[in-house]
Amino acid sequence: MEKRLWEFIDGHCSEEEKTIIHQQLAENPVWSSKYNDLKQVHDMLQKEELEMPSLRFMKNVMEEIAQYQVAPATKNYINKNVIRGISAFFLTMIAGLFIYFVGQVHWSSQSTGTFVPAYSLDANKLNWGKLLNNSYVNIFIGISAILGLILVDKYLQAKKNKTLPEH
Repeated sequence: MEKRLWEFIDGHCSEEEKTIIHQQLAENPVWSSKYNDLKQVHDMLQKEELEMPSLRFMKNVMEEIAQYQVAPATKNYINKNVIRGISAFFLTMIAGLFIYFVGQVHWSSQSTGTFVPAYSLDANKLNWGKLLNNSYVNIFIGISAILGLILVDKYLQAKKNKTLPEH
């Protein structure tokens, strides 16, 4: 009822609805009472003039905000040491694998005087078991695992220190 009366007061209803509402207002005292209340509110709102903020309003607000020191958002959730550790770990992995595979290629000199690898990277000719099952690979994987565990330990320790209250 209230929604229909507001639409009637604002003039947003069709002619059919207007006739139905006029009929309800004439016959139903609840509708006419509610209509009078809403009409009074509408008239008061129409008489009131909207307050305009002062011309310095935005400047005053910005000056008030400038008093507070706002920390950069990225400091809250990005630890640069963690990013550096992860980067160093992956760069070490990539460099180690590259050095290992270059070391496994047997270089030979041909009559042209250029150096070309004796291996081709054809899956049928290259023995991956030989390349990945020797002590150098095992040492590299072991060192990488230890560095990864140290990185995780440092991260968890830093996180623990942040949550403990300072004395």
